[in-house]
Amino acid sequence: MTAPVSTRSSADLIRAEEPVLAHNYHPLPVVVARAEGTWVEDVEGRRYLDMLAGYSALNFGHRHPALIEAAHAQLDRLTLTSRAFHNDRLAEFAERLAELTGLDMVLPMNTGAEAVESGIKVARKWAYEVKGVPADRATIVVAAENFHGRTTTIVSFSTDETARAGFGPFTPGFRIVPYNDLAALEAAVDETTAAVLLEPIQGEAGVVIPDDGYLTGVRELTRRKGCLFIADEIQSGLGRTGRTLAVEHEGVVPDVLLLGKALGGGIVPVSAVVARRDVLGVLRPGEHGSTFGGNPLAAAVGTAVVELLETGEFQSGAAELGSVLRDGLTGLVGKGVVGFRARGLWAGVDIDPEIGTGREVSKLLMHEGVLVKDTHGSTIRLAPPLTITAEELESALGVLEKVLRR
Repeated sequence: MTAPVSTRSSADLIRAEEPVLAHNYHPLPVVVARAEGTWVEDVEGRRYLDMLAGYSALNFGHRHPALIEAAHAQLDRLTLTSRAFHNDRLAEFAERLAELTGLDMVLPMNTGAEAVESGIKVARKWAYEVKGVPADRATIVVAAENFHGRTTTIVSFSTDETARAGFGPFTPGFRIVPYNDLAALEAAVDETTAAVLLEPIQGEAGVVIPDDGYLTGVRELTRRKGCLFIADEIQSGLGRTGRTLAVEHEGVVPDVLLLGKALGGGIVPVSAVVARRDVLGVLRPGEHGSTFGGNPLAAAVGTAVVELLETGEFQSGAAELGSVLRDGLTGLVGKGVVGFRARGLWAGVDIDPEIGTGREVSKLLMHEGVLVKDTHGSTIRLAPPLTITAEELESALGVLEKVLRR
């Protein structure tokens, strides 16, 4: 990495944000100016190992050469047409993404929240036109402690008061049940249910992994009850858990798949609803859209992402290094870690509250050159780029041990 170009210090830049930037985030006090692979560099030239990877948006690391090359090549040709016209990159992107996921059709969007909103609209339309639910009566069943985004409709079915408070009135049509509870789910599904919308692993909640058989049970229940299973794999998908999709750990194929984050390779926002033909086929011209959704630059980068995943290299690497991560965390239990949940290169680590909050531990790790992010009190999340080496991962775990011991 070359030297940073900014002439303002980290402290100066953080102070400059205060009066002009909305305070909707509380970032750690590090100002990143350069990045390459698994490493980032601040404006003073200090280097940090990135153990968050943009909440999985950077699954392939910062500035992966194949993705940068795809973006550069497309920037020299065409970036945007809107969907008023066809473009020469979109067909291949949709074909290869559908094949990768084992589904039929693709609805390209931009952000994860847009994919979730689109999935909700499609499920409702399907319920009215295919299932025969009376107009405006469709319901969608979701899980407590979910995180699907922060639009007004999505926070309507959140159980996180920080995300909800002050943003009502809320959108009706949702039923909330405990996560990992098939009996509660069964009781909530009725003839008005359009879909069950779940994260196969709840990320924001602290990487909460359901019991074996839960996702299989959800798939069986939704088939039996005649409603859709929508899997939100925006964080868990595209190699993070050691499989292309987290649902693959139970051999489950949902009716609707929501993807985002890593689909844009950390370069441009790209998301997608991928579904069966009879589900996405309910949309007609004018009923849904996005000016930037499926733009040529996004399609070029998204195709390059799919091409990386088609080899299986990143999935197998995440599975193998996941063992290193689990072994390292197991050795820290009782030594400042009270418990953890991990699958592939993704872990929620519960820190002993007597040592400090998750944010306090995250700041200590930052000072030691490792970047993570806290959630829910004393939990920190580990989600390094899938390009991390065993040596880098072991080094990060060593720094965590050092901080906890201190």
